[in-house]
Amino acid sequence: MDHMKLQPGQLTLAQLRQVWQSPCQVSLDDQAWSAVSASADVIAQVLAQGRTVYGVNTGFGVLASTRIADDELEKLQHCLVLSHAAGIGDPLDEPVVRLMLLLKINSLARGFSGVRLEVIQALCQLLNTGVYPLIPAQGSVGASGDLAPLAHMAATLIGEGEAFYNGERMPAKVALKQINMEPLTLAPKEGLALLNGTQASTALALAGLFATEDVFAAGMVTGATCVDATLGSRKPFMAEIHQVRGHQAQIDVASMFRDLLDKSQIEASHVNCDRVQDPYSLRCQPQVMGACLQQMRHAAEIIITEANAVSDNPLVFADDIVSGGNFHAEPIAMAADNLALAIAEVGALSERRIALLVDKHMSQLPPFLVANSGVNSGFMIAQVTAAALASENKSLAHPSSVDSLPTSANQEDHVSMATYAARRLKTMAANTAGIIAIEWLGVVQGLDFRKPLLTSEPLQQAYNILREKVKFYEEDRYFSPDIEIASQLIQQGVLYPLITQPLLPSQANKCV
Repeated sequence: MDHMKLQPGQLTLAQLRQVWQSPCQVSLDDQAWSAVSASADVIAQVLAQGRTVYGVNTGFGVLASTRIADDELEKLQHCLVLSHAAGIGDPLDEPVVRLMLLLKINSLARGFSGVRLEVIQALCQLLNTGVYPLIPAQGSVGASGDLAPLAHMAATLIGEGEAFYNGERMPAKVALKQINMEPLTLAPKEGLALLNGTQASTALALAGLFATEDVFAAGMVTGATCVDATLGSRKPFMAEIHQVRGHQAQIDVASMFRDLLDKSQIEASHVNCDRVQDPYSLRCQPQVMGACLQQMRHAAEIIITEANAVSDNPLVFADDIVSGGNFHAEPIAMAADNLALAIAEVGALSERRIALLVDKHMSQLPPFLVANSGVNSGFMIAQVTAAALASENKSLAHPSSVDSLPTSANQEDHVSMATYAARRLKTMAANTAGIIAIEWLGVVQGLDFRKPLLTSEPLQQAYNILREKVKFYEEDRYFSPDIEIASQLIQQGVLYPLITQPLLPSQANKCV
C-alpha cells in the first residue's frame, strides 16, 4: 500500500487519482501541526473569555442567535452530527469515500477550522485502516456544506451509524473496535467543522473527472481506429489546420490523432483514393474532442483548487472567527456541469461513428460488420444500444447548477446542487464507456476485414488488447457479454497509455 506525506493545501490530481484507484496510507507533514494547534487555541480562548461565536456556543442555521450553555457544548456537537446524518439511497462507493476522508483531512489540516489534532488523527486512522463510513449518496444540496454526507462520515468517528471494514458492513462502533479506536468526543466547533465543507461533492467531481479521462482517451483511440477501418483521410489532422484556429486543446488532440495513426499500412493502401471529404464524425474529431478536452481542463483547475480549499464555516483566523460562505459549492456544480457536457459529446460522437461503421455505403465494410448479412444481423442492434445510451446522456447533461431550492427555513435560500451534479457523472461516464465499447468492438471488426493490411502500432496494441478477450464476430452470437468486457476494459483505463500527451495537468496550483 502506497504512503502519502500530505502537505495541506498542496494535493495534486495525480495523488488524488492514486487514492481513487487504490487504498493508501496518509500522514501529515510535521509543519502542519503548529497551524492546527494555533487554530484550536483560538477556540479555547473564545470559551475562556465568555464570548458568543457562531458554531462554537450557538445553535446552527436560523438558530444561530440561540446561546448554548457551556455544559452542553459537547452535546451540541454530538446532536449536530446525529440530526444531520439524514442521507438516503445507496452508499457511496469506497473510492469516493476515500477521497472524502482525504479531502477533509487536507482541509482541516490547513489550520483555519479550530479543530484539535485528535480529530485529524482520527480521520487519518479511518483512512489508513480502511474503515470507510457508510455514506448514503443522496441528501445534499451542495450548500452550507455537504451536510448529510459529511455527517454520516463524522458519525463513524463518534461511534454512530454504520461503516465498512474489509468489505463488510457493520455498526460503526464494531468497526472502530476492529482497529482499536475509541469513539471520539467532539469539542466545540468540531462537529460543525466536520459537517461544513464541499468534500462530498468535490470527491464525486474528482471521481467523475477521472472517469471522464478514461472514456475520453478510449474515444480518441476508437475514433482514430475508425478513421483507419473506414479508409478515412489524414488531412483533417494536419497541424496547420488547427494552428490557424488557435485552440490549444484542439491542437493537442490533432497531434494525438497524428501519433495514433502514424505509419499505418491501411493508410498507405488508399493514398490516391477519390474521396473528397469524410463525414464530420471523422474529420471534425479534433474540433469536437478538442472542445471536450478544453472543458475537462477547465473543470480540472476548478476541482483541484476546491480539493485544496478550506470550505467549512466559520473560519478561524489569528485575530478573528468569521462566518462566510465557502461551503457553497457553486464552483463544483458548474465544473461538474461542464464535465457532463464533455462526457455526453464524447459518447455522441462515438455513436455517430458506429452508425457510419454499420452503413456499407459509408464504411466500405460488410453491412453491419458481419459476413452473410441477412442471416446475420451483426452490429445492427448494438448500434441501437449506443443510440439509447447517447440519448440518456443528453437528459443527464442538463445543467444542475441552474437549479436551487431554499432550505433551512429560508436561511439557506440559494443552493448549488453540486452533489447531484457531480454524482451523475459516474452514470454518464459508464454510459459513454458502453458506447465506446461498442465502437471498439466495431472498429476492431473492421480492421479484421482489412487484413492482411495492418493499422498503426498503437492502434494495433488496442486491437490486441480487445482480441485477447473477445474473438472475431464471424456469425451472430450472444452480444451483451462482449460489450460488457470492452466497457470494463475502458473503465479500467487500459487504453489511456496509448495517448501520447497528458490530458490534464498533474500538479495542483499552490494554495494561498
